[in-house]
Amino acid sequence: MAAEGAHRPGPLKQQNKAHKGGKHSGSSQRRAGGRVPVKAQPRRRIRDLSRVDRRHQALQLRRQRKEAVLAEKRSLGSRDGPPHLVVVLLLHGRAAAHDTLRLLQSQDSAVVRADEGRAGGFALLCPRLKQRWCFVTAQAGDLHAVLDLAKVADSLLFILDPVDGWDSAGEHCLSCLFAQGLPSYALAVPGGTDLPPKKRIDARKKLSKAIEKRFPEAKLFPLNTEQESSLLLRHLSSQKQRHLAFRDRRAHLLAHAAEFVPSQDSDLVGTLKVSGFVRGQTLNVNSLVHIVGHGDFQVSQVDAPPDPLSLNPRVVKGQKKSQDMEVQDDSGNGADEMEEDVKVLMKADPSKQESLQSEVVPDPMEGEQTWPTEEELQEAEDALKANRRVVKVPKGTSKYQAAWIVDDGEEGSERDDDDDEDDYMDDDLMEEAISQEGESSEEEPGEEESETMTVSECLRDDQYDKNMEEDEQMLEKYKQERMDEMFPDEVDTPRDVPARVRFQKYRGLKSFRTSPWDPKENLPRDYARIFQFQDFSRTRKNLFRQIEKEETEGASVGWYITLHICNVPVSVMESFKEGKPLVLFSLLPHEQKMSVLNFLVRRHPGNSEPVRAKEELIFHCGFRRFRASPLFSQHTSADKHKLERFLRPDAALVVTVYAPITFPPASVLLFKQRSNGMHDLIATGSLLSVDPDRIVIKRLVLSGHPFKIFTKTAVVRYMFFNRDDVMWFKPVELRTKWGRRGHIKEPLGTHGHMKCHFDGQLKSQDTVLLNLYKRVFPKWTYDPHVPEPVPWVRSESALPEQEVEME
Repeated sequence: MAAEGAHRPGPLKQQNKAHKGGKHSGSSQRRAGGRVPVKAQPRRRIRDLSRVDRRHQALQLRRQRKEAVLAEKRSLGSRDGPPHLVVVLLLHGRAAAHDTLRLLQSQDSAVVRADEGRAGGFALLCPRLKQRWCFVTAQAGDLHAVLDLAKVADSLLFILDPVDGWDSAGEHCLSCLFAQGLPSYALAVPGGTDLPPKKRIDARKKLSKAIEKRFPEAKLFPLNTEQESSLLLRHLSSQKQRHLAFRDRRAHLLAHAAEFVPSQDSDLVGTLKVSGFVRGQTLNVNSLVHIVGHGDFQVSQVDAPPDPLSLNPRVVKGQKKSQDMEVQDDSGNGADEMEEDVKVLMKADPSKQESLQSEVVPDPMEGEQTWPTEEELQEAEDALKANRRVVKVPKGTSKYQAAWIVDDGEEGSERDDDDDEDDYMDDDLMEEAISQEGESSEEEPGEEESETMTVSECLRDDQYDKNMEEDEQMLEKYKQERMDEMFPDEVDTPRDVPARVRFQKYRGLKSFRTSPWDPKENLPRDYARIFQFQDFSRTRKNLFRQIEKEETEGASVGWYITLHICNVPVSVMESFKEGKPLVLFSLLPHEQKMSVLNFLVRRHPGNSEPVRAKEELIFHCGFRRFRASPLFSQHTSADKHKLERFLRPDAALVVTVYAPITFPPASVLLFKQRSNGMHDLIATGSLLSVDPDRIVIKRLVLSGHPFKIFTKTAVVRYMFFNRDDVMWFKPVELRTKWGRRGHIKEPLGTHGHMKCHFDGQLKSQDTVLLNLYKRVFPKWTYDPHVPEPVPWVRSESALPEQEVEME
């Protein structure tokens, strides 16, 4: 009864505010009503270290890092590690390598062994110091040899001239080496003893000041006596090693000896047996190897011959370390030069071996299809009958052959609307040249065999005329580059073709930054040939984590091994016999497959010639080199990137090409081949990403001029030349060079005049612009063959940019 008669609050009862649980700033605490839940602390944070423990921990980490550096120094050139590879690089034409090598060979209690593979190279064994070195000589003019040797060298020994230091070829070589990645180095100055003592000191000070820009805080080592050569060797063996990321994560070796065994089918292809010391990482027999400058190959077998540079010849290197592996006698190898204690370390497993497939073979019938009905088949036959035409064909031509014969009228009416359609000046010149050639060939078909030609007696005049033609082409490029700087992306609206047909592949965007663009829309056929990662960064992290954990099995660092490389062309052996270095790199998984690579590069200050997009360039990317015609685009954080028609000198650009996958970090050098065969360094940078979904947008700007100006409207002309084009582009937003925005209201007349509305009154000197956009893709121009460059000489005929006058 008491519960039934209880008082119930009415609608006028006072409602108090809920209690606020203290001064908590977060919204989650306010929603929780003042109660702050207890956070589950990680186990490592529960026990806070005291000050003494923190000091001990920092001391232990510092000691571990120091021990790792010391262990690396001790292993390099020791009995268990690979020999210390030193590349002697001559940076001046007057620098002589003979005296330098003679001084280095004249060490006490050192054994000198000449290198059979390379002229001028030798090995230096010093049992008393428990050190061994391999010295290889290279000239600054031989660009490919210098870059290949620097990829695997432990130290570079630069030989300078006592007066000038280095010449123009040495400067070019240093620029390439700094861009690729410079290992540990030392500077030696032989000679200079013929100068008086006072002038000798002045010359040394002048040289130190000259090299300060390239090598700050670098020490110059004189190299005139045996004592000075001993100091130089001690410095090379004790200095801290500089690491190059692209080679530290891959096994690599420099060929010490090589033998070519032709295959049974052909003498041009066979098995190449390459011997050398493993460096970098453990080499697995199932992974692919890349021979620098020649391509990717498979390995069938790895042998362990005796070490030719052993400090103790009685101890066969590798026997102690290879006990845990399955070692078999190589009874099938009948080479006389191999000793009887050659062991087979491992053979390739076909089930685990990496494939050489670099491209996807697209299936044109892969998409879903439905069989057409009888009505659709009948409609198709009626359409074929309606479109059937009468064509004059030779006697005996079948219907199938007649279908491919094109009339002259049809051929002239077709229009190629590819990516190169907007290269307006080059295309016009090419079409005129082709039409002139066609007319001349049609007019005189019978006089082809009896054509006479007068040869000029003065060959120098012909050569001079050829140079003048190159100068004219270069001047035209300079003018186009200046026009693109002054009027970026602006093109003239054609008068003979409707603008809606000429620019039918383009679209308008409300905002270039925020408007959506599907990366999978309208992809070219070449995208069916490439490989794409679901998450490239995650794959890269997993691979590098496996390398750090040393989970791979194979030949360890420091072993002297022989690789049996399958299906190698005989040209590789011929280049090795000519004295060129043979460098091998082991490929990581997927690095033989093709994809879209993006490089972030910056223009080299020593080159000022205009470089247009889609010109053939030579790429040196990490351990690869190839030729391709790239696209240039802006480097921004947005999802769309504007195409650049020229390589800008004042900003970093992204270069996009089809190329084999390479995991960053990797340096990249861009060269352009001259007509005489020299390679000019035009840009340097690094690998940015492997991303086919990176959207490169080509922008076109159509310009018009205000004819009549009112308060917020204006009549614009010269943007279009017919009424239908104005109606077609009516939805696209307009802008002006002075910052006004507007849109097309209606066309006026039939000659392209249009009434436009803007957000303010226009100035009479303003220009009305309309932006159109289209996604572009690189061309499949990848070519792994790069011709050998001619020794580099500074070009004196380069036209400076200030001398170009615009017409």
